[in-house]
Amino acid sequence: MKTLIKNALVIPMTEDNYYFRGDILLSDGKIGKIGKSIKADADEVIDASSMIALPAFINAHTHLAMVLMRNYKDDKKNLQDWLAEIFPIEDKLNEDDILKASRLGIAELVKGGCTTFLDMYFMAHETVKAVKEAGINASLGLTVVGDGKSTEERYENRLPLMEKERGDYKRIVFNAAPHAIYTTEEESYRMLKEIAEKDGMAIHTHISETRKEVEDSLREHGKTPLLYLDSIDAISKGNMILAHGVHLTDEELRIVKEKKLSVVNNPASNMKLISGALDVQKLIDMGINVALGTDGASSNNSLNMLKEINIAALSASLKAGVPVNAYDVLKMATVNGAKALHLDYRLGTIEEGKDADIVLISTEDVNMNPLNNPFSAVVYSATNKDIKAVFSLGRKVAENGKITYADEKAMIRDVNAAFSDIARR
Repeated sequence: MKTLIKNALVIPMTEDNYYFRGDILLSDGKIGKIGKSIKADADEVIDASSMIALPAFINAHTHLAMVLMRNYKDDKKNLQDWLAEIFPIEDKLNEDDILKASRLGIAELVKGGCTTFLDMYFMAHETVKAVKEAGINASLGLTVVGDGKSTEERYENRLPLMEKERGDYKRIVFNAAPHAIYTTEEESYRMLKEIAEKDGMAIHTHISETRKEVEDSLREHGKTPLLYLDSIDAISKGNMILAHGVHLTDEELRIVKEKKLSVVNNPASNMKLISGALDVQKLIDMGINVALGTDGASSNNSLNMLKEINIAALSASLKAGVPVNAYDVLKMATVNGAKALHLDYRLGTIEEGKDADIVLISTEDVNMNPLNNPFSAVVYSATNKDIKAVFSLGRKVAENGKITYADEKAMIRDVNAAFSDIARR
């Protein structure tokens, strides 16, 4: 399958303020050629003269199946009060619920230009099925709470189910996902570090999301959360993804930099749950890899990456007291996300030989004109209605606001029916 994208305004995300007008040839799932006036015998030719071509977005922290609890219990005062309402619902979920919710969540991601996500949730073998149906990328968590026995059971029982469902589908990787220090015991963190390093998985955990988490850690362990994990030898150098990190101390940030960890900013969820705002500019200035995530659709309440990019820019500028660079914000959603997931060898930029995961954004509507600066246009002006096409491995998975691989209306009916059933359980 070959697709030729003609005359696009290409933002390859390889350097700041670099863009050009040109063609992109998608061939056999890869970016085959980039240049001017490419001649090719293509199956489809797209006139992209009024479009921006970007690398598809990467959602580096979410809980996909939590779309089930979208717009539910939104008036809680903080994370802890909200979790007290959510945990009882999660206890009722079954495999069919997870599959239906995963399908809907992926459809929302794809329609918003996102073809890769990092997930932390339960019964992930069902999410594997939904990822394969859509034909996108995912890093799915072996999610753990509790003690070492629980961790061992999940590793022995859940991971084989995930691997069996994945089969030879190469676009899914797995991660070890201890939920947080307040739900997961010391023994579990140590075990998961050993498992992750043995099986070649990243470690994905929540850290310092709220002041209460930090205060509780100081009271219980005598240390802030990341210092605690360091003290129990639970940090895997160059291989750990820290979700939120809003209240990481300067001492902890030095550890993050030294050990080459990634921090995932989740600005909408952080603000909605009154958790605080990550000082993104400070981390960028320190040379720390900062990616971007939506968190779950229950605490956001969407999986809309363009919305998250916009909020990330505004909140980071407010926190820093100076405007952040639009390119740096887009890097969080593309280049840095790929780096965090160790997928930068094939994703995150538009370069020859990389996977053909690309989003086309129209510049024709009133909100995008005059264009002036295309980086600013994407960060501050673009919305999902401007997304004209989304490609995953060269296959068009969304076009003109609709997914191409499944029936959206059926997904919506299934999820609404599932939640109605959950409420009766």
